[in-house]
Amino acid sequence: MNTSTAAAEAHVTAATIRTWCRIGAVAAVKQAGRWIIDTTSLAARIAIGKMKRPARPVVYSIETMTAIGGNRWQKNGMDRVYLNNWTEFAGIETTQYNTGNISSAAYQGGGISNSQAYKLLGSIDKIWFDAADGKLHCRFGWSESRVATRDEVWAAIVAGVRTAIAAL
Repeated sequence: MNTSTAAAEAHVTAATIRTWCRIGAVAAVKQAGRWIIDTTSLAARIAIGKMKRPARPVVYSIETMTAIGGNRWQKNGMDRVYLNNWTEFAGIETTQYNTGNISSAAYQGGGISNSQAYKLLGSIDKIWFDAADGKLHCRFGWSESRVATRDEVWAAIVAGVRTAIAAL
């Protein structure tokens, strides 16, 4: 079978089929500059691609929140886990001078100005998980950045927390 026929059968591109041939993911030989692919090997590779693990459910609990770096707090019948490292979940990276001022900043991989980094950091005040209702909570700050709104930063934090819990 040639690469275009194999690509149509596997629902991938011809370039993917050629890569599979080069790395040995499917049994194939090269004749006159073209790949000849073994049909049973391709069928086995397609079957491997169809096997997917079911997604693990993301469970918010005191144990999972402390496992991703949260600090548990209990007082007057309240049981919370504060996420003081929320900037990691949002994708905000900063380096600082010895004075504490920001020397460089990035948001979700892209460089941003130091003043916008201060505004992003000021857009969220606190993040906590409340064991009573089983939800993440946020107290917004007063500043708003041009890079991302408070709601966008909050959505990035929730996505980062879910990813961190799923990785446990």
